[in-house]
This record gives sequence, C-alpha cells and structure tokens, in this order.
Amino acid sequence: MPSFGLLIFPTAYSIQPADLAITAEQLGFESIWFIDHTHAPASRRTPYPAGGDLPREYWANYDQFVALAAAAAATTNIKLATGVTLMSERDPFVTAKQVATLDVISKGRVLLGVGAGWNAEEMENHGTAYKDRWRVVRERVLAMKEMWTKDQAEFHGKFVNFDPVWIEPKPVQPGGPPIILGSFAGDAVFKRIAAYGDGWIPLNGFVPADWRAKLNAALAAVGREPSSVSVTLASIFPGDDFADAAVADGFDRVVFTLPSEPRDAVMPMIEQYAATARRLSQTPATV
Repeated sequence: MPSFGLLIFPTAYSIQPADLAITAEQLGFESIWFIDHTHAPASRRTPYPAGGDLPREYWANYDQFVALAAAAAATTNIKLATGVTLMSERDPFVTAKQVATLDVISKGRVLLGVGAGWNAEEMENHGTAYKDRWRVVRERVLAMKEMWTKDQAEFHGKFVNFDPVWIEPKPVQPGGPPIILGSFAGDAVFKRIAAYGDGWIPLNGFVPADWRAKLNAALAAVGREPSSVSVTLASIFPGDDFADAAVADGFDRVVFTLPSEPRDAVMPMIEQYAATARRLSQTPATV
C-alpha cells in the first residue's frame, strides 16, 4: 500500500506550518510537502500552466525551508518534503546547507523534491536561461551530493564549478535525502531520474499509460533496479478525486493538495483525505 501526504503553499494567511504538521502527523499522514517560489514576476509573458490569473500564493508563500523547520520542531515522525525545490533558482551551497541542517534537526526526515520550474521570467531573475534549466538542475543536484558525502567536496561543470571546500553539517541520511524529480512525463525525465534521482513526482493527468515500462527501461540502462526509485502522484488542484486510480496504478505515494486557506477552512478537507487514506490502506482509524 502507498503512503499518503499533504501538499500546500504555506502562507501567512493559511494554516500555519507547525499546525498543519502536527495535525497531519496525528491523522497518520506520512509526509507534508511545501511548494517553492521566491517571487512572481509581474510580467505574464509565461502563461500560468493551469490557465487564468496567477494565484497570489505564487508570490506570498513562505520560504519552504523555514516553514519546514517550524514543522520539524513541532513533530517527531512525519516526513518533511519539498514539492518541489526549484534548483534552477537556488544557490547550491546555500541549499545544500539548508537541506542538511533540516535533515539533522529533524533526525533524517527530509525528502527533497527538485524541479526546474515553468516560469521563464522567474528563473531568468535568478540568472538561469529557460533552455538551460534542466542542465543547471542536474549540476546543482550533483554538486550538493558531493557536498553531503565528501569531507572536501569539489565540482567542475559548466554551471557549477568550485575547487575543494569544507561544508557541514552533513545530512543524517546516508548520501543525503532522497532526490525526487518533479516533472511532466517524457523520455528525458526518465533518463534524468535514472542518472541522479531517487524518485519521481509527476502531476496527475500527465502520466502516460506506459510510464512504468519507460522508467524501468531507463533504470535498467544504467544498471539500477526499479525498487531504487519511488513514484509519488500529487493532485493538481484541491479536491481532485484521483487517489483510487493512483493506488490501482501502483504509485508508492499519494499526495493530496490543500488550498492556502486558514485552519477552519482546510480541516474538513484534511479529515476527508485522512479517511480516504485509511480506506485505501485498509487500516483502522487511529484518531
């Protein structure tokens, strides 16, 4: 049976990170996932993928690592996940230290979702060209892995280049937290997962029928077993009815999306999702 999680844009006007984490842990969820955007360019040259106006959460959300640290301090077991961290827009040294610090504070509970993003203007503000975004992500992830695993880390690539450095703390999890690539389906993403990922988080509605065969083929090509990669399915919008299909399709984790609303507004939805998770897990309620 899969694990179940909750995803939200944490904001000043929504249920607070620690409160959500405590509630989710009490209700038996495996993980909470916080979304990452540093800002939203006022330009609308890049259209919002879901259509319509860009929601306020895209520029009003908390920094995901600060929010997850608050969640970590208030809980003991629930996993703390980024859904996703936009590595096309983040310094690898700062991010490596943030992730390692969170992993130490939480005693090894971090799941690091990483992605390239969709807003060209946003990543350009961080110095990344849209056409280079996935190559930038690859080098920054590989450089962070070096920092997490080597006493003296160094990396020499086109976008990340540095001589030996000391950087601590090291993550609690050997090799660092699992790297879960957030991306639409395509041959390229399966090759990326096989090369440097520990998981995949596609958006529901954009998963081809032969996704597992393609993923397994990409893993086999580099000598990896299918069991080395987890696959997480997250809903696009709050209230999506997709969990039954995800479980039937063999996903390892199902993540329900919450709106950026206060506690009173989201609690009925959280309880509904918890009931769905218990039903699909075929386990009795514990709260």
